Amino acid sequence: MLNENGDPGDEYFSDGLSEELIAALGQIRDLKVIGRSSSFRFKNRKEEPKTIGEKLGVSTLLEGTVRKQGDKVRIVAELINAADGTELWSRIFDRELKDIFAVQAEIAQAVAASLELTLLGSKDTTATNASTQSVQAHNAYLQGHFYFARRNVEDYRKAISFFDEAIRIDPDYALAYAERSEAWTFIGDLSTEQKKEAWASARNDAEKAVAVGPNLAEAHAALGWVRFFTEWKFAEGLAELRRAKELAPANPTANDLLARVLVYLGQIQEGEKLARQAIELDPLAYLARGNLARILLAEGKLDEADGEARKSAELQPTAAGSHRWQVVAAALRGDGEAALREAQLEPNDGYRRFGLALAHYARGDRPAADAALAEMVARDRNLLAYQIAEVYAWRGETDKAFEWLQISLDNHDTGLLSLLIDPLMRSLRNDPRYKAMLEKVGLPTSQ
Repeated sequence: MLNENGDPGDEYFSDGLSEELIAALGQIRDLKVIGRSSSFRFKNRKEEPKTIGEKLGVSTLLEGTVRKQGDKVRIVAELINAADGTELWSRIFDRELKDIFAVQAEIAQAVAASLELTLLGSKDTTATNASTQSVQAHNAYLQGHFYFARRNVEDYRKAISFFDEAIRIDPDYALAYAERSEAWTFIGDLSTEQKKEAWASARNDAEKAVAVGPNLAEAHAALGWVRFFTEWKFAEGLAELRRAKELAPANPTANDLLARVLVYLGQIQEGEKLARQAIELDPLAYLARGNLARILLAEGKLDEADGEARKSAELQPTAAGSHRWQVVAAALRGDGEAALREAQLEPNDGYRRFGLALAHYARGDRPAADAALAEMVARDRNLLAYQIAEVYAWRGETDKAFEWLQISLDNHDTGLLSLLIDPLMRSLRNDPRYKAMLEKVGLPTSQ
């Protein structure tokens, strides 16, 4: 849905409405609905419907515009045949903002009827997706979600301020609690000085989200991620994420998060299957592509892993770690020059130093490798202790690797969740200290 107001400040509203329609349509039986990351890449681009359909793997496109003026909103929705660009159905919805939740369900029902499909529980779907009947709270949530989707610490903090406002207006707004929880989780992982406080807030919000929205998939996904990723309560986290997938089987985030935790636990084949499902649902999502690359590396499928990692980097070239898996794949293949090229392209300073330490060692340039590792130790010990351990393990310096694994454990470094399946750690697996470390983290010690 394009914002027709001409005011960039209203972009959050049209984006939010688009996402909620994606969620509503995702509840339609037998309908494949493409997720936000992929759909939004075509928001302001003038490409032929056939091209868009081919890139997304769909035969039908839903397009539209949103114009918001005061307490009124006009939504123009159009269903298009991707193959030839012909219009299948169109409608104009003039409503008051207080009716925004009903109009979302109305559009979803109209699309379903046009496609001759069955809409499952439209009444329940509307309640589940909206999670509030307050237009003001909904508006604040949409503003928070707009910043949340930008995926960096500064915007996560902006998002939290809007989620705070949404929850102040509606203290039982489950979706706002769930997304605020996710924002706190990422802030804690990306800023070590605030980790404990941020993760405590994430836990409280996720628990509240499930309490007030027990049938909301996003609430269970948030709680599952907190339990698994921050608390290392793996069984509880896995159970919550499986519940999220049961509630919303077509939700790409639920598939992606569940794939991640299954792989951490060594259940690689099921993890790969879910990761591929997440990509099918959202083929242009860089996080899902990166996750699949990590899984393929663990399986030793180096060329395929490199290909997925490159697709991920193309989709989000400025993301931290966007060249990380390419470096690892090249190093494991013994191609030091390719590893160096990829490391030099890495936009994040810490991950660039990590890549250079691996690449120079793979090239046989010991002085350059030593210098890169020394710089990592000096500058990245608090945030990338696990990656320092990876470099030492890759170099065959076992005692130093375990020394840094212990530092990672002391820091509650989430990198340790990869220990069971990390190909850079293979040299440690026959050492008794490796099994002991798995036990300390709580990961399986046998496959």
